Amino acid sequence: MSITDVPNSAATRRQKYVRPEDFPEMTRAYMQVSQVVRETGLLRRAPWFYSMIAAALVVSLGGIITGFILLGDSWLQLLMAGALGVWFTQVAFLAHEAAHRQILSAGPDNDRLARILIAIVGMSYSWWDSKHTRHHANPNRVDKDPDIAVDTISFLDEDAAQARGFRRLITRKQGWLFFPLLTLFGLNLHYLSLKHLFSRGPVKKRWQELGMIAARFALVYTPIFLILPLGMAFAFVGVMLAVFGVYMGASFAPNHKGMPVIAPDAKFDFFSKQVRTSRNIRGGWWATWLMGGLNYQIEHHLFPSMARPHLAKTREIVREFCASRSVPYTETSLWRSYAIVIGYLNEVGLAASDPIECPIVAQYRRV
Repeated sequence: MSITDVPNSAATRRQKYVRPEDFPEMTRAYMQVSQVVRETGLLRRAPWFYSMIAAALVVSLGGIITGFILLGDSWLQLLMAGALGVWFTQVAFLAHEAAHRQILSAGPDNDRLARILIAIVGMSYSWWDSKHTRHHANPNRVDKDPDIAVDTISFLDEDAAQARGFRRLITRKQGWLFFPLLTLFGLNLHYLSLKHLFSRGPVKKRWQELGMIAARFALVYTPIFLILPLGMAFAFVGVMLAVFGVYMGASFAPNHKGMPVIAPDAKFDFFSKQVRTSRNIRGGWWATWLMGGLNYQIEHHLFPSMARPHLAKTREIVREFCASRSVPYTETSLWRSYAIVIGYLNEVGLAASDPIECPIVAQYRRV
């Protein structure tokens, strides 16, 4: 189902929010498909797989450190910076899986592992976990999903229409600017994490997280600025953050952007809510490695604690189940998903080009 009508001008374009009456009731669907998945044994842990991933991360980090030492004062160090950006993203994927309790058998052990791994990435676990939990509970739901809340990028017409100043200029062409802006995404994640940890409100394990993140920044940045000339050191950090930001953003963006947006007051059953707002990426094992299992976004949202190696087989079950009940199952190539995201963001950006206030802004404006 299309979520937008795209007429000739932003003045007449209106974002369409899906509501329960748009789709048939699927209240028992999740119970039925989950029973098949459980009986097939696809909810079991995969310790062997995550042991291999952990070993690969340790070996690859050793290789990056060795390369950094051997290269010394050389601009080839930027290759090591890019590799480190990729490495941090792969650690972030593992932290995501630990937070979903996919790795270890005990919940508290997974939480501790996730807190450590996400600190290695340079982020606050308490900030990320709260945000991500809300996203899983209400994907693409207006006012409920923080992943479509306005930031530099506007994902909803009403947010784009309210953009002012420099942000308005960005919003008008935000689709084309999306990937260039991702070079700053990693820096923004660090900023939002620290902002959360230094906020006045209660923060669980605030000082533990601050200590781990401080240690992480010291361990990463001290060798860079001690060994490399100042200009090269800043270039190294810039490349590392840019690669990390683009890789992270490019892995998460295809999953929901451009999929149906749920009206703020709509009530959907769990199966419909998760399947209709998520998009899978074709590619098999290489896409699974590249995106840390996020290519199976539909299955991940239906079974968030499922280990990465079992997602491919679960896809076959869910896809067949959807086909038998005429439920749209969205799957496309990685490059096509990027084209969809860019097109969607450009369409939303039209609202920032319209000098006349969009009526939908008034409808959902907070008093």
